[in-house]
Amino acid sequence: MSWDIASGLDDTGVVVTGAARGIGRSVAAAFAAGGARVVAVDLDERGLTETLELMGGGPARHVAVVADLADLGGHRALFETARAKFGRIDHLAHVAAVLRRRATIDEVTEDDWDFQVGVNLKASFFLFREAANAFKVDGRGGSITAFTSQGWMTGGFGGSVVYSATKGGIVSMTRGMARTYAPDSIRVNTVSPGAVNTPMMLGGMTDEALSSFVGNIPLGRLAEPDEISGAVLYLASNHGSYVTGATINVSGGFLMY
Repeated sequence: MSWDIASGLDDTGVVVTGAARGIGRSVAAAFAAGGARVVAVDLDERGLTETLELMGGGPARHVAVVADLADLGGHRALFETARAKFGRIDHLAHVAAVLRRRATIDEVTEDDWDFQVGVNLKASFFLFREAANAFKVDGRGGSITAFTSQGWMTGGFGGSVVYSATKGGIVSMTRGMARTYAPDSIRVNTVSPGAVNTPMMLGGMTDEALSSFVGNIPLGRLAEPDEISGAVLYLASNHGSYVTGATINVSGGFLMY
């Protein structure tokens, strides 16, 4: 066991979804800083290009893939790309998600439900299964890090109840997958961020609502995306080698459990 901060990450192959901005971009950059080689995935091609420029080694060491994760048929190609480019695949950090914030629960449409459940829950299940199958081929084990939100525990409010339901499903699903894949040395965990300074968090929020939300955070501020990345690297590295089925709370004290 080595105890540098990037313990066990050097030259590993990593797939990071939602990598064009926000937390996903920070996670991709953190893996790159830790010596990993990254397949950065998102729908936003321009954002992915900017992410690659921020990552150590740039396009010579990492690769960007424009993909819609709702297209289940494209999942396998992400891991095949990692193996073809890097010779191995070791970790998946699945950050991508969608949120349709409505003012009240009565404003939620069937399309809102189908869109959020389809991307946040359905696509995640099949992506995780594809990742686990890719790890099995290499026979070295691997790790999957999912993302939930504080809503998995609070239930959300108003029109965000659907989003929160999908994130509660993520926690339950990753626990089941952690048990399923443990015999193959595949660890499955979840990071639960609190309020983070990202476009998703701020979108549709009035200044008054944001101020009220921040007022309930003991540390008294929003997190920056880089403050979430450390939990992901911990779980993927040798430091987290005995952690599976866990939900890591990174919320500034908003939730304590």
